[in-house]
Amino acid sequence: MSKTLDLNCDMGESYGAWPMGNDAAVLPLVSSANIACGFHGGDPGTMRKTVALALDNGVALGAHPSLPDLGGFGRRVMQISPQEAYDMVVYQVGALAGVAASQGARLHHVKAHGALYNMAAKDAALARAICTAVRDVDHELIVYGLAGSAWITEARKLDLSCAQEVFADRSYQDDGSLTPRTQPGAMITDVDQAVAQVLQMVQQDSVTSVSGKTVMLTADTLCIHGDQPNALPFASAIRQALQAAGIVITPP
Repeated sequence: MSKTLDLNCDMGESYGAWPMGNDAAVLPLVSSANIACGFHGGDPGTMRKTVALALDNGVALGAHPSLPDLGGFGRRVMQISPQEAYDMVVYQVGALAGVAASQGARLHHVKAHGALYNMAAKDAALARAICTAVRDVDHELIVYGLAGSAWITEARKLDLSCAQEVFADRSYQDDGSLTPRTQPGAMITDVDQAVAQVLQMVQQDSVTSVSGKTVMLTADTLCIHGDQPNALPFASAIRQALQAAGIVITPP
């Protein structure tokens, strides 16, 4: 059986007069889109337009909820309770589900953004609260979470479908976590290095950490960050490499 991999990208993060990313060019290259819900980026009109564009390209729709941090693009850690996390995720997923329904579509998955994603990857109570919110909105939604993290453990405890996520443009620590963006080498900016890391993760079920350790993981879905300047060449090169290796690109 051929190996499969989902290519997901964060989308719809423009708001007001501030454009972000190159969604129209990247969407034909991916299989699922994580659409901002207004807390770190996005606004009602952008949500509507991004959903329509994703549907035009046959791309699966996902909600991309965040901490309420528009000024910090959702990347600043905030002290929140599990109940607060639950409430903000229900609010954001519900909003995008309504936008999708207005266009005759349904959401496929939920992937948290930025600091909220990283916090829940290590905090089981937070991950469980967010997964519970997803289940209570729509138990058929798939939770996208960092491979091997609390996201996956808690989703499975709630009998939710989950997809283990890996990253092309981020380096890894020895415990399988992502290198914090504040540390040197956190971002992989060389396309060839990113492609090599992706092929290792998909073909060998492992990644090499910044210290040189081989870390085992499962790759169901691969994130390409849509807000980085080289998102388009990254997405194009990675898709071509995967197809050349006989890997089928499809949503989970």
